[in-house]
Order: sequence, then C-alpha cells, then structure tokens
Amino acid sequence: MPTIESVSVCIARVPLAKPVTFATREVKAREYCLVRVRSTDGQEGLGYCYAVNSAGRLLSVAVTDLLGPKLVGQESLRIEGLWSEMYQEALLMGRAGGVMRALSALDIALWDLNARSANLPLNQYLGAKTLERVPAYASGGYYLPGKTPDKLAREMAQHVSEGFRAVKMKVGLESVAGERKRIAAVREAIGPDVRLMLDANNAWRDLPTALEYMRCFEPYNPFWIEEPFSPDDLDNHARLARATPVTVATGEIEAGRWRFKDLITQGATTLLQTDATVCGGITEFRRIAAMADCHGLTVAPHAWHDVHVHLVASTPNATYVEWMPDDHIVNFRRVIDRQIEADKGDLLLPKRPGLGFRFDEAALHEYGVVYPGAKDRWQTVQ
Repeated sequence: MPTIESVSVCIARVPLAKPVTFATREVKAREYCLVRVRSTDGQEGLGYCYAVNSAGRLLSVAVTDLLGPKLVGQESLRIEGLWSEMYQEALLMGRAGGVMRALSALDIALWDLNARSANLPLNQYLGAKTLERVPAYASGGYYLPGKTPDKLAREMAQHVSEGFRAVKMKVGLESVAGERKRIAAVREAIGPDVRLMLDANNAWRDLPTALEYMRCFEPYNPFWIEEPFSPDDLDNHARLARATPVTVATGEIEAGRWRFKDLITQGATTLLQTDATVCGGITEFRRIAAMADCHGLTVAPHAWHDVHVHLVASTPNATYVEWMPDDHIVNFRRVIDRQIEADKGDLLLPKRPGLGFRFDEAALHEYGVVYPGAKDRWQTVQ
C-alpha cells in the first residue's frame, strides 16, 4: 500500500502577454500552486490550484506549514481519512479561500498518485461513465482593447466551425446598449441552435440592474447567466432565478459541500459550476455532485479542463467541460508537458495513468518563483 514519503510545492507565476479585463477585475498574471505527493515506492501524484495575480505564497505556506505535514507517513489510499484530517487542521485558518485551495491541490494529488499506482487513467480509477470523450463548450469572449462586436462574433463563430455546439462569452462590463450589440452579433454569427453561455463575473450589485441586463439578453436565448452577483449574495441569486427564464449558474469559487447545500436549498442556482481546485478537491467535488444529483441538478465544472475532463467522465450528472482553446487567458497549459485534445466539440480522454500529464521542468525553471530566503522553487515537507 503506497505510503507518503514527502509533499512538495512550487508556485509558478505565468504573466499574460496582454492583461485581460473582466466585468469586475483585471488579470495581469496567473499564479499556480503546484504540488507533488511522493510515495515510498517512487510514484508521484500531482495536483494544482490557482491563486490569481499574486497570492501564490499564501497557498505555498498552507501546504508546507499547515496541511502537508498531516500527509507524510500516511497511506495514500486512505483518502477520506486524510481529507478529514486536513480539513480539521484548516478549521481555524480557513474553511474556504486559500487554505481550501491548498487542500484541494493536495487531494487532487492523492487521487492522481493512487490512479498512477494502479496504472489507470484517473477517470477510469474514479469509475468512468464513458471511456473515450466528453462534451465541452468553448470558453472565451473576453474584453480586450479594440475587440469590437464583430471581432467577438468571429471568435465565437470560429469555435462553432471547429465543431463546438456551445460557446461562452463575458458580459457585464459595458452598458446595456453596448452588451446588446455584443450578444446580438454573436447570436447572429453562431446561429440559433448553438448554446450561448454568458459569464458576468459578479458584475451586478442589485436585482434591478441585473434584470435590466437580463431583459436585454433574453431575446437572444442564452443557455445560462453565470455569476451575476457576488458569490455571497445568495438572496439576489434566488430572486433572479425566479425572475428570468435563463438558468442562473454559479459556484465556481465556493468551497465545501455545506455552502453548496445553501446554494441548492435557497434556490440560488439550478446548475452548479463546482471547481475541484477550489471546493476541496476531487473528494469534495464527488460529494457535491452526488448531493446535486439528489436534487435533480447538473454540474458543469469551472475551467481547468486538465482535471475536470476526468471528473465529467466519471460523474453521472456532469454535463460539460469548460474548454479554453488557447493559453493566452488561462495559461496553466504552459507548465505541463501534455495537452488535452479537442475533437468536434468533445475533449478526448487521456489514456495515460492518473491525470495524464507531468509538470514541465523547463517551464518551471522559467516561471517558478524562488522566494526570499528559499534555495529552490520547490519547498518540500518530509
């Protein structure tokens, strides 16, 4: 039985060539918390989470000082027990946010380690519902200088020409009139039968404003409106869900099954965007998805297709993987050695053991952060 010998963490800071704007923030760089969990038989499991512009060191310390020491010397197959012990250790320091993201990365690494030890792709180790491919939607439509509605429409139409039957664009930064031009151009370009998802990134503070935009959007038949309000404003999520025929989707930055229980029972959403790198790892993702299934709800996980392709393939009520077609906006793929392949609107499932990739050491030499006082990019607990 694999015994954990060491836990290592590295923060990779990957700048964006062109900063990108959302409805509520600007992203200039992505910082990724990369972890390795090594067993005494020489096998390594990988995990990761995301820290936005400059918060990676918080996650690194959570791994080295708080959570990693709980794993060393333990048997890696005891995942439920290890999750509970890490969570108990995190109770006073953060049951969400950075600490839970660090826990998520470690939990993913444990599942990866065990799948590699069994010589199985992660989706099969979890119990696959499909073995070859899973549906995806092409995600983009970001705000960039000089990006007119026509340019946005061409971007979305390109995804459709590649075989995607669902696409997503950003909304909420411009005026109602400006957003009407953007969404009208996209709908005309992609046609009436392609699903169009809208992502507001917490753009609106009150229901009247949200409804003003939604009344503009509804004639163009969007499939969902994502994160319309602050994630803490469950009341307005529920009010909007009752007031519009468009599905309200949220949950991408929520952590822990209890918060998702609140989303469900308060009627704040009918489609969960649970993110395994945020919510508590694969262990907690599976609990949340099962709870959603009991309420007749589906899950379409947020971003990070390199891990979520496995979870959609092994979760009965999971529908889509979010596919980022290039590495300009979400550039995690620059730090790994193998890429997921898209084919006719689906993602092909990796056949190699575990997650199916390794961290690219050359990339980490370029992007790995060496903090003051540290001797190396990797910090190890053993």
